[in-house]
Amino acid sequence: LDPALWEQVYHNPLRFLAMIDPATLEAAAADQSYLSKFDAVIAAFDRYMHPRQTWFSRTYPTAGDMTIAYFSPEFGLHESLPIYSGGLGILSGDHCKEASDLGLPLVGVGFLYPQGYFLQRINADGTQEAIYNKLNFADVPAQPALTPDGKPAMIRVELPERSVFALVWRIQVGRIPVFLMDTDVEPNAPADRDLSARLYGGDQEMRISQEIVLGIGGVRALRALGIQPTVWHMNEGHSAFLVLERLRQLIRNGVPPSEAREIVRNSTVFTTHTPVPAGNDTFPYEMMERYFWQQWIEFGMSRDEFLDMARQDLPWGRRFSMTVLALRMSSRRNGVSRIHGGVSRSMWNFVWPDLPAEQVPITAITNGVHTATWLAPEMAELYDDYLGPTWASALDDPTTWQRVTTIPDQVLWKTHQQLKQQLIAFVRQRVAEQRRRQGAPAERIAAASSLLDPDVLTIGFARRFATYKRATLLFRDIDRLRRLITNGERPVQFIFAGKAHPNDEAGKQLIRDIYRLSQEPWLEGRIVFVEEYDMCVARALVQGVDLWLNNPRRPNEASGTSGQKAALNGVPSASILDGWWAEAYNGKNGWAIGNATDGSNPDAQDEADSKSLYDTLENHIIPL
Repeated sequence: LDPALWEQVYHNPLRFLAMIDPATLEAAAADQSYLSKFDAVIAAFDRYMHPRQTWFSRTYPTAGDMTIAYFSPEFGLHESLPIYSGGLGILSGDHCKEASDLGLPLVGVGFLYPQGYFLQRINADGTQEAIYNKLNFADVPAQPALTPDGKPAMIRVELPERSVFALVWRIQVGRIPVFLMDTDVEPNAPADRDLSARLYGGDQEMRISQEIVLGIGGVRALRALGIQPTVWHMNEGHSAFLVLERLRQLIRNGVPPSEAREIVRNSTVFTTHTPVPAGNDTFPYEMMERYFWQQWIEFGMSRDEFLDMARQDLPWGRRFSMTVLALRMSSRRNGVSRIHGGVSRSMWNFVWPDLPAEQVPITAITNGVHTATWLAPEMAELYDDYLGPTWASALDDPTTWQRVTTIPDQVLWKTHQQLKQQLIAFVRQRVAEQRRRQGAPAERIAAASSLLDPDVLTIGFARRFATYKRATLLFRDIDRLRRLITNGERPVQFIFAGKAHPNDEAGKQLIRDIYRLSQEPWLEGRIVFVEEYDMCVARALVQGVDLWLNNPRRPNEASGTSGQKAALNGVPSASILDGWWAEAYNGKNGWAIGNATDGSNPDAQDEADSKSLYDTLENHIIPL
């Protein structure tokens, strides 16, 4: 209808329809070609929303009355709803979409952050600036969640010396609802209205308050909505307080405390994502006493028994660990890749001190991605033509993907080149807008239109800028990198993107280093940093680069899924053998950087892996 406006509103359909010229709509309504497309889209949507059967109803025909409650601190559903920060949120969003596709009886529970995650701006010296824009709820596809008697659901949670209220919103993700809480409501005090304002903001007092609202408030929200889950799934430990609210409810209903604990444990599932201790929330005992001093009495426990439910002894003292609480109060626990499962068993062995690490009851379920979210439409058309009309409903059938070999090379390459051209145009526009905002001279802005060469091997690196992901590993030997990039016969170019947490000074320094290097005359146009890494930028990159690069410090990459998104679009990976890639790599479908060992000396590991990266590029990838 209006491609320019679609980009201006950043793919937000509600804003688009509010701003589009009525004359454009009138013209479309008289255009039979447009109406035919419109009718086809609506018909496809109706078929999707009202299927005769789904995978779940076909596979589990007697389980129609069960409900899975899926708790997560963030949901990455679309770039126009920025309430996600990175892989955890993207995974949660993909889980919800895939649950919809499969017909799983799942409901999501989380926060609707009015200020979302920050908008990233890179200034002229490469410094990341975090900008928070408040969501306009008129532009958000959310409606108040209604109780069985038709009233907006509002829940209350008790914090020290006060109560906090949260309004519950509903976002429909295909066939499943996601319920998101918002504390920016009356009668909350200003500080409490900010509790759900930002994702991962504030100090420990705010963090524990947020996690109480997420876990305890989330249980109360489902209760207010008349939803009685069969299974409770905690996606990471942030929502672990939900087990305390469920215990409280059962005990108040007359269930003996020991029996209540077994009921909760047997209906709770926990997925851990974080392979480093610092990524797991812990709270001081004195803080827990202030917030939960009444709980252990109600549970029939002593103070020490209550705190020991989640006890973790750290070098700086005993702490109440959300991950330990989740591990102890769940019956099924998993890491998110085979390696991460092993790391988790060793990391949390102290929870089961009588078991050897290999017998610790934490399994591994490797993360995946939602195909329809990340697959380029142009590639989807190819699959429609060559994989058969039912390929999208048989994604887990290996024979589906064996038919990829029937796609003629020249057809696949032409499609890839089209996507690469689109990516380069996207990057050029983004850089031009950035330079314009920075007040660059007109010629500098115009020069953005010549960045990157469509005929040059283009390598993408995009992810959260945590230090263990080693975004600057490529720059460890500048002379060697210079030879790669300036090779007259086979040059290479790189596109980087990623955000660092606003409080992560080391991560922000990595961004500054890469940005400044990209401005060096010999690198300019061959290394580009694209600001505001989000789902839109990610889609463009995984669909359009020639090679996907991933070089975390093994074994710290819990899973990683960006390479899976690239693979869907025919883009191979060069990656450290960590996370999902250690399971997927077969020697023919990409390249391994380094070896399958974990280094005890980080600097030595970085040196060895950087040399392997250069060797792999110089001797195996670029010559192709």
